[in-house]
Amino acid sequence: MKKFLVLIGICLLASACTPEVGSEKWCEMMKEKPKGEWTANETGSYTKHCLF
Repeated sequence: MKKFLVLIGICLLASACTPEVGSEKWCEMMKEKPKGEWTANETGSYTKHCLF
């Protein structure tokens, strides 16, 4: 049970550090991320929020 709670805590911390999709910080983060590692959702969101 303790390991499960630690895992949940790590997940929450990791998700809290990710900028909101479409924000200026998120667009900058995506510019630095190799294009080959982008998911289809990230590509669509980047196009929608950062290019237009």
